[in-house]
Amino acid sequence: MEGKNINDWLPITKSRNAKWWYSSFHNVTAVVGAAVLGLPYAMGPGITILILSWICTLYTAWEMIEMHEPEPGKRCDRYHELGQYAFGEKLGLWIVVPPQLMVEVSVNIVYMITGGNSIMKIYETLCDDCKPIKRTYFIMMFACINFLLSHLPSFNSISAVSLAAAVMSLSYSTIAWIASLHRGVQPGVKYSNRFSTDAGNVFGFFSALGTIAFGFCAHNVVLEIQATIPSTSEKPSKIAMWKGMIVAYIVVALCYFPVSIFGYWAFGNSIDDNILLSLEKPRWLIVAANIFVIVHVTGSYQVFAVPVFDMLESFLVKRMKFKPSWFLRFITRNIYVCECAFTSPTSPIFVYLLIPLLTLFLAVTFPFFGGLLGFFGGFLFTPTSYIPTIKCSCYSILLSLQLPCVMWLAIYKPKRFSLSWFGNWISIFFGVLLMVLAPIGALRQIILEAKDYRFYS
Repeated sequence: MEGKNINDWLPITKSRNAKWWYSSFHNVTAVVGAAVLGLPYAMGPGITILILSWICTLYTAWEMIEMHEPEPGKRCDRYHELGQYAFGEKLGLWIVVPPQLMVEVSVNIVYMITGGNSIMKIYETLCDDCKPIKRTYFIMMFACINFLLSHLPSFNSISAVSLAAAVMSLSYSTIAWIASLHRGVQPGVKYSNRFSTDAGNVFGFFSALGTIAFGFCAHNVVLEIQATIPSTSEKPSKIAMWKGMIVAYIVVALCYFPVSIFGYWAFGNSIDDNILLSLEKPRWLIVAANIFVIVHVTGSYQVFAVPVFDMLESFLVKRMKFKPSWFLRFITRNIYVCECAFTSPTSPIFVYLLIPLLTLFLAVTFPFFGGLLGFFGGFLFTPTSYIPTIKCSCYSILLSLQLPCVMWLAIYKPKRFSLSWFGNWISIFFGVLLMVLAPIGALRQIILEAKDYRFYS
């Protein structure tokens, strides 16, 4: 099976009958995620970074949508295909695939933690006198849900799940800010610096940058979403995709800004790194919000997992010469979700399978929600949404680029000092700043939280 026939089997390009609103709720599901719950905690540094992130990522999303069809008859259905078009067959692949794979796996790690935490919160809220259950088991419960959904064959086949997730994201965000508004300013609330030392405040600011960056990580699946939309010379896919993206970013603003502002207004520096943990009453509302979170992160998990499935299945069929079949898909996806790798550690496929298998293990081992948001947000999501972290032989080469903007500069070569030239370089500079600073603060936060943490508790 070669070329077009393989694309007809792979999950990204199997179905191309999506409508513009499909792209809207796919993008809402991808953008609005676990990070919205941590935004009030990150509000200490102010709202400026949040606004800049919203503007810059919308701009780079527009660039990616435009570059999906860089020339007539040519569609870049996957992020790495655009990288290959911009930088060459081999270099483009190595620039894009490692950071994109790390991003999508990392998202799934954080969403497993979030889903498990929400199930645990429901259990503790409804059953005060029940025997405590380890967090690990709640994370495994959430993994079971995604185990079942992971067998949907294509991106379009998860549309119903993604739509439900998008609705739930708006719902629990609304609950979060309305409940905060209803609670009002808490007694003794403080809006001053959260930490007592200068070092603590500086590192806290760095970590907050990563939490905000995490909230705009959907660029990793923009091209894959656009690949599901039909395209003709009269009506290219970018028209429907951009319409859906605008709607998605309006919804993102309706979710992010009220939650950030009212959550921080009500609780100040005492707010938890997950706002739902600060909102303890009324109980029924908190239970409802956590149910909505579970539905949403389930959909988000699938949106970010499908491109990984596509990479794995493409590698197995094209490079390892496996026959494309339901059985191959069944085994591959089971391995991803359930950590069931039986290949030899010396085999190249082991590397591809081992990375995604770590999602469940890392989620139950290091469930530091806030710290992971900041670390992954700064070190992984910033590169692929603002700057590309590539490693040909050294990560330093990769981390100095900004993928969508650098691709735009490489493909279209805008005139020096033009508006497009300035816009791209400003985004690159902003992305480098986030990528360098955010992981520093987040790693410190993870270390501090780990001091008193008991593994698998």
